Amino acid sequence: MALVDRLPKHLFTTRGWGLLAAGAISLGCAYVMGRRDLLTLAILLILLPLAALAGVRVLKPKFQVYREFNPSTVETASTTTVRLAVARSSYSTGHVIMEEQLPPRFGEPPAFRFPARSASGGTSRYEYHLRSGKRGQFRIGPVTAEFSDPFGLSLRRHSIDDGDILTVTPAAVDLPVTGLAGARGNDGVTATRIRANPSDDDIMTREYRHGDPMRRVHWAATARHGQLMVRQEESVTTPEATLILDQRFNALAGGTGSMFGGHDEDSDLVTSPNFEWIVTAAMSITSHLAERNYSLRVLDAFGSPAFNRSRSAPEPDAEEFAGAGGLQAIAEGLAAIELSGPRHSRGEHHRADHHGTEHREAAAGSSTPDSADAPFDDRLMDKLAAHRLRGPLLALLGTLTPAEARSLAPAAAYGANAFALMVTEATRNNDDVLEILRLAGWRVAVVTSKTQLGAAWSAFDEGGIVDAAGSAMDVRRGAAVPR
Repeated sequence: MALVDRLPKHLFTTRGWGLLAAGAISLGCAYVMGRRDLLTLAILLILLPLAALAGVRVLKPKFQVYREFNPSTVETASTTTVRLAVARSSYSTGHVIMEEQLPPRFGEPPAFRFPARSASGGTSRYEYHLRSGKRGQFRIGPVTAEFSDPFGLSLRRHSIDDGDILTVTPAAVDLPVTGLAGARGNDGVTATRIRANPSDDDIMTREYRHGDPMRRVHWAATARHGQLMVRQEESVTTPEATLILDQRFNALAGGTGSMFGGHDEDSDLVTSPNFEWIVTAAMSITSHLAERNYSLRVLDAFGSPAFNRSRSAPEPDAEEFAGAGGLQAIAEGLAAIELSGPRHSRGEHHRADHHGTEHREAAAGSSTPDSADAPFDDRLMDKLAAHRLRGPLLALLGTLTPAEARSLAPAAAYGANAFALMVTEATRNNDDVLEILRLAGWRVAVVTSKTQLGAAWSAFDEGGIVDAAGSAMDVRRGAAVPR
């Protein structure tokens, strides 16, 4: 039995190997004894398994597989139900053992027998559940089937579909109500601001926008400008929050318990504990603001759409989001977002393994909008200036150098309020950076990847201490933003 167990199981069954062994023995006996009948038997015993092997590889049955996820995208730590429907699209007989291939994080792959006992109309239906503790995109499938010939002599295993992608989005953390959103009207909107340097003739008007009621049209101003104008003092607009999402590898590669960023084995994301904290914060903050009727704008440190390098983003070039659909688009964009840019521009200690790390670094570096661009430069400032003072400005940042802090500092003037959460190592001295941002009007909380997000969010209002996994961290609150 020990010898049988060592034989390849993907070619012949135990019965097939037995016939081959019997054929070899018969062939030897025929040679020694000179018996023609033993030679005939030997040829038959050897040819039968070989013919079965050729048959299962040439005449393989065909199947159609339909796979559905419910819900189609799932939050981390939540469960999705996978429904499989398998139908035979070519004639064959007998039962087939099938197995759904899964990434290792989901545990043992489910196996099932086709056709199922409850099969109807030639289609067998199966159902199982999946749950992931980490975000990302994971290939579920393909279904592999193990076929055998009618005599049970040979085996063949092959895939009968290509599999489907399951998107796991980060789960939002409930945040306490704070004053970060700034002043709001009783109806949940904020008054539209007058354009910069208006003339005496049109100080009370602005261009007509789709959805403005016709009763607000200012006909005299319309005649002067040659386009529809509406009375500005009566219009209202949904408040807007702008989120700057830092994705730079050299700013976020560190983290508690992990000095370097790296790949997630299953989803192949370049990430780190610090960046995972920022992703959860981004999901939680945007959800918190969307519930309060804010429209949202999400940019990266270079002023580009934050999700233009996320392979899970439904619209990578989009930077403005509103409503439930916009929040879902943000969640999907965050599912596979990862660190990008040069990996050792600060001259920090760097290790490269012999399994493709250097290649991945080059790929991450090439995904930067422009390798010559500096973070928080004029491109970002122009984007912020275009929506000046329409709502709060929030920045989720990694470790900053004083030069980067000086570049970011003027952005505080473009938001009704300016807040920043800076994720860094607990031992790092950030006094210079904090002072630069504080003097410019930013309110800054320094956190680690172990900090409770709710505590960091509340600290902006409380001006107290953020509890980072049992250790206290100072929260620096900036001066009031000038109005």
